[in-house]
Amino acid sequence: EVQLAESGGGLVQAGGSLRLSCVTSGFTFDDYAIGWFRQAPGKEREAVGCISEVGSTYYADSVKGRFTISSDNAKTTVYLQMNNLKPGDTAVYYCAAELTTPYDVSRSADRYDYWGQGTQVTVSS
Repeated sequence: EVQLAESGGGLVQAGGSLRLSCVTSGFTFDDYAIGWFRQAPGKEREAVGCISEVGSTYYADSVKGRFTISSDNAKTTVYLQMNNLKPGDTAVYYCAAELTTPYDVSRSADRYDYWGQGTQVTVSS
């Protein structure tokens, strides 16, 4: 059974940091790109950042320089380090897995095959 489980969300003040984890199982981790997405109330789901099988990354302009994605292949876990958080970062954060080619990184949620249940991040001003 494929599983992706996010954790690490919570309430933080503006300027603070959080690290989200996405623990995966049930699929061949090395064959998948992993993406982090977020969805705020009343807004569409948007890509935050993604990491390919070979470690190349994509970041949304709104988080570039503040968020960092990393992968621990041995633990089949992907992390999203979020620094200098802003109230506009408040959302439910999801990780997702996409079966793709080694260098491919997709920003489109439609291309992802498996999703976690999400973790809430709330940034207070």
